[in-house]
Amino acid sequence: MTETTRETTRLAPADIRAFRAENSKMRERDIAARLGVSEAALVAAEVGISATRIDADAHRFLAHIASLGEVLALSRNESAVHEKIGAYENIKSGAQAAIVLGENIDLRIFPKRWAHAFAVTKTDGDQQRLSLQFFNRAGDAVHKVHLRPASNVEAYHAMVAELRLEDQSQDFVEDRSGYDNGEIDGDVSRDELRDHWSRMTDTHEFFGMLKKLKIGRQAAIRTVGDDYAWKLETNAVAEMMHASVREGLPIMCFVANDGIVQIHSGPIFNVKAMGPWINIMDPTFHLHLRQDHIAEAWAVRKPTKDGHVTSLEAYNAKGELIIQFFGKRKEGFDERPDWRAIIENLPKANASVAA
Repeated sequence: MTETTRETTRLAPADIRAFRAENSKMRERDIAARLGVSEAALVAAEVGISATRIDADAHRFLAHIASLGEVLALSRNESAVHEKIGAYENIKSGAQAAIVLGENIDLRIFPKRWAHAFAVTKTDGDQQRLSLQFFNRAGDAVHKVHLRPASNVEAYHAMVAELRLEDQSQDFVEDRSGYDNGEIDGDVSRDELRDHWSRMTDTHEFFGMLKKLKIGRQAAIRTVGDDYAWKLETNAVAEMMHASVREGLPIMCFVANDGIVQIHSGPIFNVKAMGPWINIMDPTFHLHLRQDHIAEAWAVRKPTKDGHVTSLEAYNAKGELIIQFFGKRKEGFDERPDWRAIIENLPKANASVAA
């Protein structure tokens, strides 16, 4: 299909609104998928009605967001939704990345990927639900902030007025250039990969190593050898959650998309499966993970100056990282032996499957 053909078949905002009205019980992402549009196009169709276009500049967002007080921060990818309730605190902005290091809300933000933003008002009975929603150029959700009963509504309206754009059009054209390219793996020998892997002194060096060797993340863990990475059964993530609850073990849970990483650090308490989802429903942390999207699960060891650190990683059928877990630890301290024991006792994938 050419770009011209795609434009002529694009749904008008009024048609999007009509479909939503007729299918009010459907989830927004399901509506977007059914209509063949992005989630941002769904929101844009409501501009002037229940949505306002605002500046998507992450630095301007961070300059105002602390004033709202307690909110719900939501980041997701296709398979995992990560929600934290708290305040945006200890904010540090940088050109390439920004950091929020609050007691509950812990984010790594990549501002160049934030392209479109909206302030959204939804009416639920007598109540209004207010949110700020940020999307990348392709119209995929990067980050959302939902107000809560304790939030400062006046500060929210002042923030929206400050960030409001002149352009309040309802049209939205997705730009997927640069999003549909798969990883290109370099010609790296196992020995070369193992040499670089063994010389890591910090887990944050991992991405730089992959980039230097021109190898994808999943390709690296499949190649490096089972002293550094071993394949697990796909139910390993749920098994780890239940084991962590039983032992009162604090964990770190990372969910990322191309514009943000959202992190939970601490114990988890209430783990429940519902259909294909495994859920954590705690007072300030909610996680919703599609277990049926997990094509591969891996235990991964990375050397650091404090000894090796073990993660549990889940990948989808495209080889994309869905979610990552660590045992919570402080810099300068060894990894907790109870976390290592949980990971080492998770069900390993059949050797013939892993080969």
